[in-house]
Amino acid sequence: MEVWIFNYVLFFLIFYFLTQRLLQNRGLPPSPALSLPIIGHLHLIKKPLHRTLAKLSTQHGPILFLRFGSRPVLVVSSPSATEECLSKNDTVFANRPRLLAGKHLGYDYTTLVWAPYGDHWRNLRRVASLQLLSSNRVQKYLGIRMDEVKSLVVRLFGSNSKGSGEFQVVEMKSMFFELTLNVMMRMIAGKRYCRDGEDELEEEKKFKEIVRESFQVSGATNIVDFVPILKWVGLNKIEKKLEILQRKRDEFMQNLIDERRKLTSSNSCYDQNSKTIVDVLLSAQETDPDYYTDDTIRGFMQVLLSAGTDTSAATMEWGLSLLLNNPKTLEKAREEIDMEVGQSRLIHESDYERLAYLHAIISETFRMCPPGPLLVPHESSEECMVGGFSIPRGTMLL
Repeated sequence: MEVWIFNYVLFFLIFYFLTQRLLQNRGLPPSPALSLPIIGHLHLIKKPLHRTLAKLSTQHGPILFLRFGSRPVLVVSSPSATEECLSKNDTVFANRPRLLAGKHLGYDYTTLVWAPYGDHWRNLRRVASLQLLSSNRVQKYLGIRMDEVKSLVVRLFGSNSKGSGEFQVVEMKSMFFELTLNVMMRMIAGKRYCRDGEDELEEEKKFKEIVRESFQVSGATNIVDFVPILKWVGLNKIEKKLEILQRKRDEFMQNLIDERRKLTSSNSCYDQNSKTIVDVLLSAQETDPDYYTDDTIRGFMQVLLSAGTDTSAATMEWGLSLLLNNPKTLEKAREEIDMEVGQSRLIHESDYERLAYLHAIISETFRMCPPGPLLVPHESSEECMVGGFSIPRGTMLL
């Protein structure tokens, strides 16, 4: 047994170093010298990832080539290189890397986020932009957004009035998360799951547990994605968690779909203006049931829920933190709102075009604290040139 392992490792090392020697003359971008067998440059990676990559880019240049285990990785950190990747070579880098999260949470790489570039992806994008998130559809959900903002304001005033009249410490992160979660769930399925001052129903507890698990598991680093051989030695615990989580999510979201299907079929006087996103997809399913399957609908639900909750909540939290640490900016923003809106009502979305300073604050918040400091990874579908360097097929772009 030991001899077999030794021979296998020896063969792998010889193959690895021969491959590295052959690649040296292929015109690849600069790369850190110390690339170890099996793990590549993974030993150089520390948290947070974007700061480690920024440090490496400072040392080796704006176009950097790494190896995360068996995966080649291209890191670009200059505007010109980024434009070349996503403009000149946009179709080449239109694919996503096939990670385990996409297999289990992305319905075997068929959702909008994980699907490869092609007819299916283009159709999903068309449905999302023209039917689910069109300007007209988003405007119809204005009442939901305003209602949830009012609920948050009432909750904040209530937390301050419970004590002795003095200022109270308030944990805003969870409040912002519940705000965005309620907005998205009401848009998607017509239900809210975070209710203030009321006992949680069993369904609400189950939903919150699924949401928490989703962000924990999807945010975890899965070493098997980069060193597949570890899967065969039992280091695939995250994959098992992904499988369990997906079963929970499927069951929960299928119940929501069945509820909306039953409601719309039994109510002939159903208000078309109160259609949820699930309702829109169920209408499309009646026209083309072979394409708009329940799997497709659940995929849309999961993508929208993931993209519209934690990212928005984190941005609002950082924006509030920046304002509290810059009181002069906060005071100037307050003066603009008092002048343009007054103090008798909340800000409406129609007021935003007159609030130039508030717009500037929001833009600066996105610049300083982007919800994702790294783009969602792309992958090259064929060999291409970036900055005069040759980029192999199957290279992950960060």
